[in-house]
Amino acid sequence: MSATRVPEEMLLAYATGALNEPLSLVVASHLALNPASRAEVEAYEQVGGALLEDLEPAALADDALERTLELIRLIPQDETSASEQICAPVKPQPADGLTLPSALRGYIGPDIEALDWKTVLRGVEEAEFSVGREGARTRLMRIAPGAGAPRHTHGGMEVTLVLEGAYRDASGRYARGDVQVADDGVEHAPVAEASGTCLCLVVSDAPIRLTGFFGRLLNPFIRH
Repeated sequence: MSATRVPEEMLLAYATGALNEPLSLVVASHLALNPASRAEVEAYEQVGGALLEDLEPAALADDALERTLELIRLIPQDETSASEQICAPVKPQPADGLTLPSALRGYIGPDIEALDWKTVLRGVEEAEFSVGREGARTRLMRIAPGAGAPRHTHGGMEVTLVLEGAYRDASGRYARGDVQVADDGVEHAPVAEASGTCLCLVVSDAPIRLTGFFGRLLNPFIRH
């Protein structure tokens, strides 16, 4: 399956707090770049708020107030809420000059060049970073103009958000703010457009599987 926006069920899971941390990062970053998806999440949140008003109040634990105050104390004074981060305009950062969502900056910092970049193949680099404890692999992928990934399918789900530039595969074109959700039913070979480097945020829960004769020979060496 493929899409240029986050699927509706994923947006709903994000709005209700049911989405894991790596995918929540993808959705939050997508919302900063896509007003239509942001409006959809806001609508879900409004419906959820209305439903909560109709629920019977539940009894609280005796130490509920103390625990809540302790959590508030641990929040930095300059920290904004998740919704404020999503709705705030993304601004260029002085260290690398890229205009990236603030939710993502909170994980990778002000300079992507400080990340541990590794060359996957000619023209393709990736930098993995830690997000949550769910076991999903989260990374930035940087593809040089005209370069691309080898043809492959997926052992699970892979969600890709384009942050800069654009790439194409058999399903279409994906540019800044677009999302592609791929599973074992998708076989593709993304190629960055010649106009510039393509930077993507990628979350996957299983290794890819290279296709074709030589790809199958290399599969035992593919990392999660």
